[in-house]
Amino acid sequence: MKHAVRTRPASSRRMVTLVAIATGALLLTACAPWRMWTAADLAREAQPYTAQPDQPVRRVLVVGDSTAVGTGANAPLDSLPGRIGQDHPKWHIDNLAANGARYADVAAQLDRASAGYDLVLVLAGGNDVIRLTALDTLRPQIEQVVTLAQQKGQHVVLMPCGNVGHAPFFIPPVSWVMLHRSEDLHAIVKDVAATRQARYVRLLKPRHEDPFVARSKALNAADGLHPSSAGYEEWYRELVAQGGLAGLGE
Repeated sequence: MKHAVRTRPASSRRMVTLVAIATGALLLTACAPWRMWTAADLAREAQPYTAQPDQPVRRVLVVGDSTAVGTGANAPLDSLPGRIGQDHPKWHIDNLAANGARYADVAAQLDRASAGYDLVLVLAGGNDVIRLTALDTLRPQIEQVVTLAQQKGQHVVLMPCGNVGHAPFFIPPVSWVMLHRSEDLHAIVKDVAATRQARYVRLLKPRHEDPFVARSKALNAADGLHPSSAGYEEWYRELVAQGGLAGLGE
């Protein structure tokens, strides 16, 4: 006699995941509550980098989350947009990013932006990973962001954060969940970029190749969540090496 195989409903599987996350969060709070306070302090202190040269040769729009604001850097000039400005002092740079923004919020940032940019740089995704945005919701939101960004600028670059699961801020089992969600995020962003003719800059690396693991103290900010000034320098090198600024000239 054959017995029917009982499968666990999707809602039950999701509940198991949430319980694991909640358990990890409690462990995190017990082990390092100071990281959360430090992250909040860094966010309050961060100021997005902008540049308004007298006769700009290029116009750049930056949108996204705290990594676009530059949270964790010692100064706005040390952020990723700030490093663009240092290397290209004749570029006009507007920055509408905000701490805590998810892709849905990035769409709102783009809604209020003007058009006519040479480059729209989207630095987002970490909050969708951490705050468990459903993947079937996330994809259309990313598609909407790309559509809006292409209405605002000639070139669109999507640069989601690296592997959140490698951040010292998180410990198992939360870090394991963050790792897999980071991989899912990058898979979606890569596919959307390919189908929508946008550029994708990959910061996701396996643990043994991730400089944020090998050089953790140098590249991570004091909260163990955001890049430090040196971390943003590493991201900027990846942006340039992967052609994120290609075609813009001086």
